[in-house]
Amino acid sequence: MANAPVQRMSQLMAKTLRDDPADAEVLSHKLLVRAGYVRRTAAGIWSWLPLGKKVFSNVERIVREEMDAIGAQEVLLPALLPREPYEATGRWDEYGAELFRLNDRKGGDYLLGPTHEEIFTLLVKDQCSSYKDLPVILYQIQTKFRDEARPRAGILRGREFQMKDSYSFDTEDEGLARSYALHREAYKRVFERLGLDYRIVAATAGAMGGSKSEEFLAPAEAGEDTFADCPNCDFAANTEAINYELQPVDGSAVPAAEEIPTPDTPTIETLAASLGVPASATLKNLLVKVDGEIIAVGVPGDREVDLGKVEEHFAPASVEMVTEADFAERADLVRGYVGPQGLEKVTYIADPRVAPGTAWITGANKEGMHAKNVVAGRDFEVDQYVDVVVVQEGDPCPKCGTGLKLDRAIEIGHIFQLGRKYADALKLDVLGQNGKPVRVTMGSYGIGVSRAVAALAEQSADDKGLCWPAEVAPADVHVVAAGKAVQTELALEVSEQLRAAGLRVLVDDRAGVSPGVKFTDAELIGVPKILVAGRRSAEGVVELKDRRTGEREELPVAEAIARLSA
Repeated sequence: MANAPVQRMSQLMAKTLRDDPADAEVLSHKLLVRAGYVRRTAAGIWSWLPLGKKVFSNVERIVREEMDAIGAQEVLLPALLPREPYEATGRWDEYGAELFRLNDRKGGDYLLGPTHEEIFTLLVKDQCSSYKDLPVILYQIQTKFRDEARPRAGILRGREFQMKDSYSFDTEDEGLARSYALHREAYKRVFERLGLDYRIVAATAGAMGGSKSEEFLAPAEAGEDTFADCPNCDFAANTEAINYELQPVDGSAVPAAEEIPTPDTPTIETLAASLGVPASATLKNLLVKVDGEIIAVGVPGDREVDLGKVEEHFAPASVEMVTEADFAERADLVRGYVGPQGLEKVTYIADPRVAPGTAWITGANKEGMHAKNVVAGRDFEVDQYVDVVVVQEGDPCPKCGTGLKLDRAIEIGHIFQLGRKYADALKLDVLGQNGKPVRVTMGSYGIGVSRAVAALAEQSADDKGLCWPAEVAPADVHVVAAGKAVQTELALEVSEQLRAAGLRVLVDDRAGVSPGVKFTDAELIGVPKILVAGRRSAEGVVELKDRRTGEREELPVAEAIARLSA
């Protein structure tokens, strides 16, 4: 970094744009393209231009330094991987359509790695044979692949992306807990050094498996994750990971269930309006198919089913909505009038809010008929309780009961205590102190390196353009020559002096470009400090501007260099 050659914009392969790309939806996508940091190669596939590569490399360097600091060892594994290890763990099928699969010329099955648990497990199995070889933490910064159905938001959600993934290997659960804690603290240091505003929240394990899991989220409007934060206690979780305890109530005083005519009320809205009751008094029954089997999901009528939670519960099975054809094959299932009482050959799962003793208005399994006073546990049984509703602002905190606050965020890191899932599947053992085989326990830890660049752009940009934190910016100082020969000469001279002082310098020495365009580009590119060789260049006076605050002052060249070098 230090003493790198001065980067002249007259020689830089980067063209700034005045207008947003037509397909850009989020701020980071718009600005990273307009400022000449990235260019689209294909849907979900991006090229990093020189300025973008510098920012990316700075993020990569910080991640690498903090991983090395906890004793992790860097390796580089292939991106093209054989089918067999992923088939042994079940993930060849579990990943579904998102997995890039391909064949070689001999017909062999391969994949482009979305994550490398299996391959790291086999590497340790090959290299470590005794408890004396452990614990060990290995990591790589590698390109990953995911066949997104709808790649969007620029580098936030692509089909090819860059990650740091690390893996810990221990002989005991206590060791895994220590490795997990080491990563957790290292991640905090990484994101603090990057200048990101972030939250650590409880999360689900998903296709990774394992037990404990936490996400590092960067709050941003462009985020695809929703997390809940309690204003009264330390509870924070991805909404997909929030679970409520089952709290049965006394329903003994509820009258017997009674069928009531309700013509033309196939929706919760029409039913509630017809009966003059709140939607919360009704029971919504959503039908889905899980690997072809029809499952009913019950939630209060005023709540929506979180299909992500349903899919998580039944993973790796596939979940899809029932169709008109399914209803046609099942005369006992009346569309718009399904109720849990009397359902046959249908598994019924319900949200904990449909607790034993609660009474509902629900479908009577007859066209134009509903039933009231239908009590859970008396008139129907729930096969399994699963928290499946979409969490709403104001829902009670599971820990203290205070109303939760919801926010959007970008997932920038995820840590897992995998346990022995992969070690069991691939038979990773070492000899223990007593000479007998010991099954190894694992952790998996990811940081989205390319995604962190987008998250930084989202959080730090303003109405003028990008505004990078100093440690990740493509340069320390952006020197602007206002246009005249004396100004360009001073700008180049000052740039060399700044370089000699150990600073990274970008200088706009472009001929034939107006000062206004240069100033606009400097703000768009977002280097923390802007030094302008302008109207007082002949006097040896320059203008120093702080990109973030907009503060500016005129200084003699020597003082400006001293200020920037301090």
